Amino acid sequence: MLYFYEAMINNTNTRKGFVFKTYEAPFQSPFDKLFEIFKELITHTSGDFDEAIDWLRELDKEYKLTTAEYTVDDFIEDLKKKGYIKKEIDPDGNGGMAITAKTERAIRQQALDHIFGNIKRSGQGNHKSKSPGIGDEHTGDFRNYQFGDALDKVSMTESLKNAQINHGIGDFRLSEDDLVVEETLHKSQMSTVLMIDISHSMILYGEDRITPAKKVAMALAELITTRYPKDTLDIIVFGNDAWQIEIKDLPYLKVGPYHTNTVAGLQLAMDLLRRKRNTNKQIFMITDGKPSCLRLPDGQYYKDSAGLNPYITNKCYDMAQQARKLHIPITTFMIAQDPYLMQFVQEFTHANQGKAFYTGIKGLGEMIFEDYETNRKKRIRG
Repeated sequence: MLYFYEAMINNTNTRKGFVFKTYEAPFQSPFDKLFEIFKELITHTSGDFDEAIDWLRELDKEYKLTTAEYTVDDFIEDLKKKGYIKKEIDPDGNGGMAITAKTERAIRQQALDHIFGNIKRSGQGNHKSKSPGIGDEHTGDFRNYQFGDALDKVSMTESLKNAQINHGIGDFRLSEDDLVVEETLHKSQMSTVLMIDISHSMILYGEDRITPAKKVAMALAELITTRYPKDTLDIIVFGNDAWQIEIKDLPYLKVGPYHTNTVAGLQLAMDLLRRKRNTNKQIFMITDGKPSCLRLPDGQYYKDSAGLNPYITNKCYDMAQQARKLHIPITTFMIAQDPYLMQFVQEFTHANQGKAFYTGIKGLGEMIFEDYETNRKKRIRG
């Protein structure tokens, strides 16, 4: 192959073909190299700076990440100078370092890059409906002009071409029959609620399931705020109860000693979506386990960790049907793959006429992104 390549150059005096050489990674400063690792560690430690630095020092011992000229202590000083960390005093009066909003944004951007690829900022509100009509998204398709069409929708280039074809250049004139209009699509907005299961099982069996869920939430938040700024994303966590958290709280999210109150999460999600004026609404739910808890009207908790209690599951099916009546599809991303749990999800999905994906941790982000992008092209009529 090399001989052929050289002969081709000598005979034609032109350089064609491929040149193979050893891959050279793009240059990164010592700070940038450590910062990439630090952002991963701070996510795994739920925002605990001291624990993340301890892990960084251990990795440095094993993989020689630093040099005598640039140490972990130098890295910490640069974090301070660049505004990525700050000193905080806890309620007990003890001082320590904590990450700043600048770091939280950097973590979200890293999650977006890793999971969804390097998606650049684009224009506002990009959700297309499936029906053509009056709108501002060009499709490239044309139709004959109809009385009542706005004049700014008339394609002058295509209309003039029709006039030349129909009447000739010598007797040029433009009539109503020559006019054509370019089809457009409505741009609509999407309101999404992301539900994250933080029950204790999300860290059981030697598998960290909460960190991938956090990364997905951060990436989705960054995608929506940068690429679809007219869309909304609300994030709910659910254990024994359900409550809303802010995007800035995601790096610090932890699993608790909770059961799984799926009904409470769905109730809160639908309450949030009822307040939205947007037509397109959806719920994404990341969970690994069965619903095992309900809060009764008297404030007591009804729990059953042993199995799929019909009293609890029937309440879940009722909520799924309510969401269906409100034209709110629920997409369940099931991390666990136990057959009896999958059966519950199948019945839950049937009640809502939504969708379910049975997946492990790997590929969770890509699946959610693809589903979000697919759903935003649909118009859910309410």
